[in-house]
Amino acid sequence: IADLIEDFEVIPDTKGIPFSPKFKDSDKTIRDICYKKATSIYGDPLPENIKTRLDDELNGIINGGFDSIYLIAQKLVEKSNSDGYVVGSRGSVGSSFVATMLGITEVNPLPAHYVCPNCKKSIFEENGKAFGKDYPSGYDLPDRKCECGTMFRKDGQDMPFATFLGFNADKVPDIDLNFSGDYQAKAHEYTKVLFGEDHVFRAGTIGTVADKTAFGFVKGYYEDRGIDGIRPLEIERLARGVTGVKRTTGQHPGGIVVVPDYKEIFDFTPYQYPADDVTSEWATTHFNYHDIEDCLLKLDILGHDNPTIFKMLHDLTGIDPDTVPMDDKEVMSLFTSTKALNVTPEQIECEVGCLGLPEFTRFVIGIVLETKPTTFAELVKISGLSHGTDVWNGNAQDLVRNNVCPFKETIGCRDDIMVYLKNNGIEALDAFKIMELVRKGKQKKEKEKWDGYKKLLKEKNIPDWYIESCDKIKYMFPKAHATAYISAAWRIAWYKINRPIEYYATFFSIKCFSFDLEAMEMGYDKIKERLDELNLKKFGLSVKEQDLIGTLEVALEMTARGYKFGSVDLNKSHSKNFTIDEDRKTLIPPFRAIDGLGDTVANNIIEERENKSFLSIEDFQKRCKVSVTLIEKMKYMGILKDLPESSQISLFDLLETV
Repeated sequence: IADLIEDFEVIPDTKGIPFSPKFKDSDKTIRDICYKKATSIYGDPLPENIKTRLDDELNGIINGGFDSIYLIAQKLVEKSNSDGYVVGSRGSVGSSFVATMLGITEVNPLPAHYVCPNCKKSIFEENGKAFGKDYPSGYDLPDRKCECGTMFRKDGQDMPFATFLGFNADKVPDIDLNFSGDYQAKAHEYTKVLFGEDHVFRAGTIGTVADKTAFGFVKGYYEDRGIDGIRPLEIERLARGVTGVKRTTGQHPGGIVVVPDYKEIFDFTPYQYPADDVTSEWATTHFNYHDIEDCLLKLDILGHDNPTIFKMLHDLTGIDPDTVPMDDKEVMSLFTSTKALNVTPEQIECEVGCLGLPEFTRFVIGIVLETKPTTFAELVKISGLSHGTDVWNGNAQDLVRNNVCPFKETIGCRDDIMVYLKNNGIEALDAFKIMELVRKGKQKKEKEKWDGYKKLLKEKNIPDWYIESCDKIKYMFPKAHATAYISAAWRIAWYKINRPIEYYATFFSIKCFSFDLEAMEMGYDKIKERLDELNLKKFGLSVKEQDLIGTLEVALEMTARGYKFGSVDLNKSHSKNFTIDEDRKTLIPPFRAIDGLGDTVANNIIEERENKSFLSIEDFQKRCKVSVTLIEKMKYMGILKDLPESSQISLFDLLETV
């Protein structure tokens, strides 16, 4: 039968360039948007250095046929912003100044500079020396006034465009965006508006049998049949034949595959519906999206907590996160002390005040304590170190501990290598190639090439410690991604200092899933006692207990600052969010914080409460579909104390009333 079938190409070979949707005049559109935005910030005409960067990027993007990809991202972000949800960038898209001007990323990749919001004057250097040589981040520049009397705005994170689209803008752009988890489904639906329902599909994944599972299958086969004496090596041999076999299909959590209107899905892959349900809102590519990603555009519309956090903080405070100052000295102090929170390290069992900020896990706080960052640029470096492989442990950590070099000179992100080498006399193309080889950990695989680069670095007097540090790296994080995440953490930190009760309401609503309501309501001493119990246990902690530690650490800090938790209240509690009581000092927990009470029941309670008052516990249980176990728990917690057991009035009650 196989011999009767002619050879044909199942998946088209597009040489790595996908078939992208086309928009009429997309090249002109992105050029116009970029120039309008750039001139609104830097003046018209644009300064020559900014115009050169913008034109170089635009020419590379348009000549590569990538303008429609940028325009799609711009439309998605614009739609989300208009609906009240900011969008965060991820990956290296922040290295693109065009992406910044289109509003796709909040990161400005130009070198450190001043720009006047009034007269539009910009300054990138002084006395022939670029600010970028001393300031990897423009946020760290000293405060300064413009000649017109207005305070300069400080910006620029110094990232080459090459880290995103390649040295010759010859790499297909991979624009990953973080949408609010609350908005992600709407963003997905909007792609149907942009391209048509028949041209967008969820990116399919294929789950295969893992090696340990395969071993269990084979072993179980013999055990079920009572066959003894099979050697482990034979089981392993048979298991290899099962390993990697397709087990199930699934969907990428945020991947949307776009088929342009001049093609159809069957040119690339069959499609299917989840569980064969043809009424499903989304069809999924039958082939694994990795097999077709070179020939079809995949949009990564991912869900993330940070945009949701910003929406809640904005709603609670009325303060737009975009207005938060990125050079606030109190915010910077959180990474070296707890003074800005008006608590001592002993009170919150942490030497710094960055507990609960996104990205700043206990592991990252450990790096913070060792490096003692005093600049925004150093925080970005820490983010890069914590996400890389063999970048901190056994590498930068040793350099810092042994005082080999200042922390600010260590390698944190992939872009650091290219910028450092260019600033130290290495040609731009060589600097790019060295960065690409090191960031992918290919020093051993391409030893001959790496040896040649090491020779070049020594000839240019690059320090031995720097070369040795490069030699150890296996993977490096993009600076644009690190900058976007640190920018988000910085803004949230500002609310933590200046609008604390709103910050804590947001943190416990969005970031926490495990609670000890009894300890939290009893206050600081009980929270500390419970936290110490869990920390003493260390080993054998359940996943729930590990989550609870994170909740209680921030609860301890909150109560140390003079705030408190109230009880779950039948009339005041929200279904899922912590609410601020009238005294502006107390947080009222939501119904979902009760152990075992899920979202469905929590929503039922809110819905029924709004319909009419509860007459009794019996009435409450019936209308809200609450289990007997939960009713008993709610009685114990005092939530139902004002309700009688039954709605029926006995004869004795009636006579007593008369």
